[in-house]
Amino acid sequence: MGETFPALLSQALLAGALVTVKVAAGSLAIAMALGLALAAILFLTRNRFAHGLIRLYVEALRNVPSLTFLFLLYFGLAAVGVKLSSTAAALAGLGLIGGAVCVDIFRSGFRSVPDGQCEAAASVGLSPVMAFRLIVLPQGLRLALPSIGNYAISLIKDTSLVAAIAAPEVMFNARQLVNETFQTALIYGCAAVVYLVLTTAVAQTVLLVERCLELR
Repeated sequence: MGETFPALLSQALLAGALVTVKVAAGSLAIAMALGLALAAILFLTRNRFAHGLIRLYVEALRNVPSLTFLFLLYFGLAAVGVKLSSTAAALAGLGLIGGAVCVDIFRSGFRSVPDGQCEAAASVGLSPVMAFRLIVLPQGLRLALPSIGNYAISLIKDTSLVAAIAAPEVMFNARQLVNETFQTALIYGCAAVVYLVLTTAVAQTVLLVERCLELR
């Protein structure tokens, strides 16, 4: 006996949601790690070559359309013999693009820490690296949290782009089911609800973390 339409729809969207969460969480981790590392380098060093390379990376990834970059990773690398799975290409692509966004988010957070605190740290003998680790980094991360939350919500919506490289997330599975059943409005409407649930969960989590930090 064949499965009913509601069963097919729920299975397709649930499977897609799991892939969406996996891609979003993995990409966010890559983006935050990369962005934090590069923002720390920008804050701690005055090396023009390092600054130039980081700015080149940020401007290149921020100004190339995300879908174009995903195609370059998935199809472009395959053309030269480097074959990535669609999920791996999605993780790498969105993570690298997100890293360019997070560099400026973390950098703004670090710069928001008053200069006087670094000067006070220097006056008691702390090295610039120790002052950054003990004073600037904790405060900068807290100041950057709202922007990171907004980026995470945007990232969940951007995961729909990876359907174009056949990563089996929500939109890819929804489109496949539409091709089989032609229930376009219902299927895409349910897919929209799935994204709404995921983005709301992220927004509430960020709010909870912000409140916890305010209580400390």
